[in-house]
Amino acid sequence: MDIGLILVITFFTLHLIFREQELPEIIHDLKGADPRWIFFGACAAVCVVAGESLIIHYMLRVLDQKTSFLKCLKYSFIGFFFCYITPSSTGGQPMQMYHMKKDKIKIGYSTLIMLMITIAYKSVLVLMALGFLIFNFDFVVQHAVDMKWLIVLGFVLNMSFISALMLVFIKPIWARAIGIRTVDILTKLRIMKRRHKEKYTEKIIRICDTYAMGADYIKRNLWVVLNVFLITAAQRICLASITWMVYKAYGLGSTSFIDILTLQIMIGVAVEMLPLPGAAGITEGCFLLAFTDIFGLELVKPALLISRGLTFYLILLLGGIVVFTVYCAGIKKDRKKSE
Repeated sequence: MDIGLILVITFFTLHLIFREQELPEIIHDLKGADPRWIFFGACAAVCVVAGESLIIHYMLRVLDQKTSFLKCLKYSFIGFFFCYITPSSTGGQPMQMYHMKKDKIKIGYSTLIMLMITIAYKSVLVLMALGFLIFNFDFVVQHAVDMKWLIVLGFVLNMSFISALMLVFIKPIWARAIGIRTVDILTKLRIMKRRHKEKYTEKIIRICDTYAMGADYIKRNLWVVLNVFLITAAQRICLASITWMVYKAYGLGSTSFIDILTLQIMIGVAVEMLPLPGAAGITEGCFLLAFTDIFGLELVKPALLISRGLTFYLILLLGGIVVFTVYCAGIKKDRKKSE
């Protein structure tokens, strides 16, 4: 249903953007881009996913969980796919944890890893955005003033979200207490059956205790956190630089790499926390607001198609292929067991 919603939003968005242009004209503008730079952009998009895989693999090794990088790449593609088709990217991490559990990785460890990734991903975005806003303020005002309230809202939502996650990270025992209390409330409201209360309470205690041990280890080894943040920063730069590669694909050069990176990071802050699957529609609108003067009226729309195609639809497609492959492999495995 969420994929259908994305397609519907995308259709109407593109219809509004290109309603005054004929299809042959759009195709002609797309063909004007240098395919070599588009290829580099596609590689950068894959590297964004691989960056998360590197973090998962690294943290599993820190927690003495031996898992191949290829499996971690599988977790990342699954995560990106479900993040892109669910509002506010809420569906990815539960699916990653589910597949980690199937591969015998403790749920407490996978929870810790996902929490660290989320904290780092959001924190790096906010820190980079603040840095660019301070040191490149005039450029931001010049090109992003029309979406200033979206940027302000994005800062508020991201910082609130990070604060909540940090509280859970610093006080894992509180998470256990909240979880147990939630089970009690659900039981009293008869949403959860009374006979299941003890089972879920024990599960919450076991998960939170495992998580608390893992969190304690991480806090005693802050270099792990630093490394995760550095990898995430590289991942963020890689994602934001795809727009610059599209810019170079059209042979443009009057705007610097840092300036384009600045605008793309601002768009990230503005849209990533909004409750839309893949931030579809709003991302395209912000791109046009920020980059029309950069690309020019003739090229900004095809640049939008290519940039969005690389940063969203390519990853969505590859993630969908991985999800389908894993699903088919699971069916084949179940059949062998039943024989």
